[in-house]
Amino acid sequence: MSPVIGVLLLVALTVCLAAVIAVGVGAWTLESPTPTATFELSADGDQSSIAIEHVAGDAVDVEVLSVTVAVNGTELAEQPPVPYAGASGFNGTPEGPFNSRSDSEWTVGERASLSVADTNSPPLATGDSVTVMLAVDGRRVATLEATAT
Repeated sequence: MSPVIGVLLLVALTVCLAAVIAVGVGAWTLESPTPTATFELSADGDQSSIAIEHVAGDAVDVEVLSVTVAVNGTELAEQPPVPYAGASGFNGTPEGPFNSRSDSEWTVGERASLSVADTNSPPLATGDSVTVMLAVDGRRVATLEATAT
């Protein structure tokens, strides 16, 4: 084997190895970790309101949070687009971190609440089972359940 062929083989091998590494690095993305937090859910059937308290764990960025509410196993026709003010399907503006005028970080001890409008369905009444799923960037953070009092 001549030295020229050996050099060409080494260059070709180096180019192939660099391409494999480039593809591997490109496929490997650094996702931010899903926050770990604990919440408590309460629901008031007379007021058609839902309250969620952050009781422990990481702060949650409300700007990337999605909230899905279900009553008796059926998701509300209109979900709260947190943070918001005056969203369709909800009465007034939410309190706490769900309010668009609040700080975007939901930290321990803060309580978020919202009121389901009569125009949303299914209606929330005393004795109903309420399920709230919280997700950050599409990844589930918590699923909460309570019975409306």
